[in-house]
Amino acid sequence: MIHINKIITISVLILIILLTVLGCSKKEIFTNEENIDTDNEDTNASKEKVEVLGKYRLPDEAGEHEGTWLQWPHNNTYGKGYKEELTPIWLEMTKKLSVGEKVHIVTYDEKEEKYVKELLTNVNMDKIDFNIFQTDDVWARDNGPIFVYDTNNELKIMDWGFNGWGEKVPYNKDRLLRRHVGEKLGIEVIDLNDVVIEGGAIELDGNGSLLLTRSAVVNPNRNPLLSEKEIEMYLEENYGVSNFIWLDGVKGMEITDFHIDGFAKFYNKSTLITLSKGDLLEWGVSKNDIEVLFNAKNKDGIKYKYIYLPLTKKNVILKNGKKLGYKGSYANFYIGNKVILVPNYNDPNDETANEIISSLYPNHKVVGIDVRELYKYGGMIHCVTQQQPIGISE
Repeated sequence: MIHINKIITISVLILIILLTVLGCSKKEIFTNEENIDTDNEDTNASKEKVEVLGKYRLPDEAGEHEGTWLQWPHNNTYGKGYKEELTPIWLEMTKKLSVGEKVHIVTYDEKEEKYVKELLTNVNMDKIDFNIFQTDDVWARDNGPIFVYDTNNELKIMDWGFNGWGEKVPYNKDRLLRRHVGEKLGIEVIDLNDVVIEGGAIELDGNGSLLLTRSAVVNPNRNPLLSEKEIEMYLEENYGVSNFIWLDGVKGMEITDFHIDGFAKFYNKSTLITLSKGDLLEWGVSKNDIEVLFNAKNKDGIKYKYIYLPLTKKNVILKNGKKLGYKGSYANFYIGNKVILVPNYNDPNDETANEIISSLYPNHKVVGIDVRELYKYGGMIHCVTQQQPIGISE
């Protein structure tokens, strides 16, 4: 036994030396002692998320899109300058996404539509669909149309309640957008306004598990008359989830009360993309929530595997030199048909994050988009995009 142990020890030392000499790719930032297979077709993430458990199925973001919805910035809510600061980001998203799918642009009125059309140079306008609906703001992930399939594979729009993240900002126009879209497309809108849930507040693994924070869902400013159990019943009935992974989150830390999509995203039904424990602490996640996250199990009782993305190396500095005083997250990326849009911050870690994400989705082109002017308002790329999946005829 002693000799065997010596042999094992020597073998381990040799392996360590070889790894040190050859170097480990910074893309392979995995845990749980088991690397995630990322060399196969990157649609595996969406292929694993197909089980229908409830009334409706929320297609995975990595699945094939008919298009992406964007709510174009305007100055009607927050005054002059808001549109001008954010428009370059929307132009870049539109140009990159339109290579592989339609881009459904919501503009405030005809004047704003004309303004956007004049800016969209070198874009295939056949891929652009304009929709005039008045909005309060740009956060399509939270108030935009949530497309789901019913048990007959017919598209529906799920309309959860939206109240401006606890009535912090104007929202009366945004809360009607899903109904407007449903009417235009001729798609049934499922009225779930008794429960306030933003799209960025939840993450589903496609296999009956849901990750979310109490601070953004079980909060008197969202659902004062509903208990956690009652909210679970709504989610179970409509999404078919039975395994709830609740983090406490942080009330009032920022406008969303700590949305999950800022720091965690399911890669597939067995793997989570998130931050390291140290970066999670810096992001504001409590030690207790970190323990819950890294001990989470799927509905079959199997622990998740994890992939780490960094935070920015430095605190974010705006283009005008103003310091925000906090770092940026790369976990809030968006998966299009041909491209993956990754929030970038003019930071040394931009390249590292882009390369990690590229290794996870080798059939997509990773596009880093400078989101600093958006980030100062509390959001990133995933927060302002909403996918429309393809219709299924069979």
